[in-house]
This record gives sequence, structure tokens and C-alpha cells, in this order.
Amino acid sequence: MSSANDRRSVVLGGGMAGMLAAAVLADHGHDVVVVERDRLPDTARARRGVPQARHAHLMMSGGARVVETLLPGAAERWLAAGARRISLPTGLVSLLAQGWLPRWPEMEYLIACSRDLLDAVVRELVLARPGITLHEGAEAAGLLGTARRVTGVRLHGEGGAEDLTADLVVDTTGRGSRAPQWLARLGLPAVREETVDSGLVYATRVFRAPPGAEDVPVVSVQAETGTSRPGRGTTLMPIEGGRWIVTLAGTRGGEPTRDTGEFEPYARTLRHPIVADLIARAEPLTEVYVTRSTVNRRRYFERLPEWPAGFLVMGDALAAYNPVYGHGMSVAAHGAAALRAALRTEGAGDGSGVARRAQQAAAAAAGPAWDLATGEDLNYPGAVGGRPPVAARLLRGYVQRTMLTATANPAVTRPLLEVMTLSRPLSGLFTPQVALHVLRGPGRRRAAEPPISAAERERWGLARV
Repeated sequence: MSSANDRRSVVLGGGMAGMLAAAVLADHGHDVVVVERDRLPDTARARRGVPQARHAHLMMSGGARVVETLLPGAAERWLAAGARRISLPTGLVSLLAQGWLPRWPEMEYLIACSRDLLDAVVRELVLARPGITLHEGAEAAGLLGTARRVTGVRLHGEGGAEDLTADLVVDTTGRGSRAPQWLARLGLPAVREETVDSGLVYATRVFRAPPGAEDVPVVSVQAETGTSRPGRGTTLMPIEGGRWIVTLAGTRGGEPTRDTGEFEPYARTLRHPIVADLIARAEPLTEVYVTRSTVNRRRYFERLPEWPAGFLVMGDALAAYNPVYGHGMSVAAHGAAALRAALRTEGAGDGSGVARRAQQAAAAAAGPAWDLATGEDLNYPGAVGGRPPVAARLLRGYVQRTMLTATANPAVTRPLLEVMTLSRPLSGLFTPQVALHVLRGPGRRRAAEPPISAAERERWGLARV
């Protein structure tokens, strides 16, 4: 392995996970080539390889803080470009399965804007760094090297086949990653894969906010749980340009459609019509976009008995989640932080162990979000996936009790939001103080109506809500 100041890394994929990984590697003296199949836009515009960008995306505070340590100034640029910093739970009107969540003073936050804007700011900051090169119009066809050490990657692009040698290859090619097949060709055993499919279908439309309603908070009506009926819900999120992005979601038997005439009526049949009432006054700006790519998929690369030096899998290629929970990009940020920690541990070593350490750390960073997402999704009617172990079922029961208590007790709302925004590990819900509150339950009467003031109702056109 060459010295630290002339190492080359190849990052496959120019999305959020890939760009953050490239920034970390460049900070540690690597020359980085980011390989991207698409031609990346210069501004916050859609690109072919990220069709899911049409739907709502959240950067949770736990992820935003990590991004800021990797790319100082990113949050300021998001906000300057029109993103909104939403205080949680102050700026949230949310009907949980257990009831309305009070709008307590700020405990955590999220960044609300389009996925295109989130990516554009990160991409601009990363590609401006010395030592990072973008190679567009090419995609990986396989790995070079052996089962003991990956030495590069074979690309197929507009100019034909090309081999890039590298000290480290990082796969961030997303849900469609072929890393298990590439490793099998090198002689490594099959990678264990686990999937949980709730059958959720997303239908999203963008609206122009009516005059006076630009300050609407994030509004969410979650699915009811513990019934034989399909899970159905909706989220309205304000984004840049005075727009709202509104997503309807339904599991098997309750799926929304791409029919524009059915969009508002579907929202009106949910547990509360608040989102339907809001969009009734708003101007639609797009058609309805539908996706069924909501399967939770995790690949346990870290469990292979041997791991090749020089290769790492991150982002959705490692663990992809049902997007309804909004954790994907924040997990990608934590994965980049795990890579940074592994590189720091490497110190003056030859790098032979950094890939395995980073793979294990990235898997650990993906675990809590996986447990939360799959523990919930397995309970919808018709969900496909292995029966969760007893510990997972107990965890879900405790989390459900925690959410019930959070509808009336801020001492529980705070740690719950810290965990849900990936600002604190899951263990934060199990401290003696929190556990005692959860055991006691909500202890007071919970709100029967949305926590919005008369002035807000008037300003947002919700006089009848």
C-alpha cells in the first residue's frame, strides 16, 4: 500500500452517501475519483438515477449535525437556498398512531427541502475540494483483485471498458448495488440478505402554498396500527420556493394511485382530513408520482468470515429503508462518520484493516434505523418478512408505549425525538428515568384535535378543522 499522501480511492455513486464518503477520504489524504452513471446537474435539478427524489426527503438533526462536521457550512447553504429548519416538535403537527403529538418547545429539528437541493449543496461543497475528481457517464461492472484484496474496479462507459486501480473502492450505488455478485466472482461466500416488505406504495404531488400559508409546519397523519386494515397515512412538508411536497402512503389493499382526481379524496379518507383541507386551497404544480420501491433491505457484509482489504459498502447498498421513516440520508451521514473514525484509527498503518473496520462500523450505524423500520413494517397486514425474534417484538411494544406516553409527557417526547432523529442511540429510551415514565404511561388526557391555534387555522384556511 502506498503512503497516505498518494493513495487513490474510487467511490462508486455520486449521491449523498458517495459524496460524503469522498469528502472523508479526501480529508485523509486520498486522491478520490467519484464514478457516476448520470451527468450530474450544476444546480438543484432532478436527475434520472434518483427517481425517488420526487418524493419527500428529510435530513434529521442527527444527520445534519454529522454533515456539518464533514462539510462545514452545509446547513447554512441549505437554508440560504430556501430550505427550512423545522423545530421538533414545535413545527410539527403530527397524528401518531397513539394520538396528537403536542408542539412542545424545540427538542430536535429537521431540514425540510427537496432532495435535489440537499444533494446539490453537498455535491457543490465536495467537488470544490482539492483531490476529488468526478468521472461521469460510467458505471462499475466488477471488482479487480482477489478475495483477499480489491485493487480497483472495471468500468463500462461511453468510451468502452476501463480499469481503475485503487487502494480503496467504496460502493454507494444504492438499492441496485451488485456488490454481492462482485464479491462472489472473487470467490467469497454469499452475503446474507434480509428483506422486510410492508407493501407500502407512495404517491406524491407538489403544490404551490396558498398566500399566507407558506409557514405551515410539517403535517403528518400516521397509519393506525394493531388492526387488520391496511396502513394508510400522509405527510405534507414545506420546501423551498413556497411549495409543499405532499405524499400519500398505503400498504397492500389501501394503496394510493397516480390518478390526480383521486389524490385529495384519498387524503380525506384518512384518520384526519387536515392535509386534504390544506391542499384543497393549493395549486397543484406536478402530476402524481408513484413508487413501490419501499422494501427494507439489509446486506450483512460485516458477517462474512473474511473481508477483502480495499473494499467498502455504504449507504443504501448496505441497508435501504422504507422511506416513510425519513432515515436514509441521516444514516448515510453516520456511515461517513464511521469511515472517518476507521481512517483515524488506521493512523500510520498500511490500511490493510481499515476496510473491515469501516464495514463493521457502517453496519453498526445502520442497525438502529433498521430495527425501528422493520419492527414497525412487519406489523402491517400482508407484510412479507421473517417473523421478528422475541427481543424485536418486545422492543416494538416498548417503543409503542413510549410513543403513547410522548403524546402527553415531554420528559419522554425529548428522548423519543432524539432517537427518531438519530441524534442519540436507541439505548436513550431505556434509561431508568425514561423507563419509569413509560411504565406510568401518558397520565393525563391527550388532545383530541390538531395542536394548532385559532390564528393558524385562519391563516392556513382551516377554519373548520
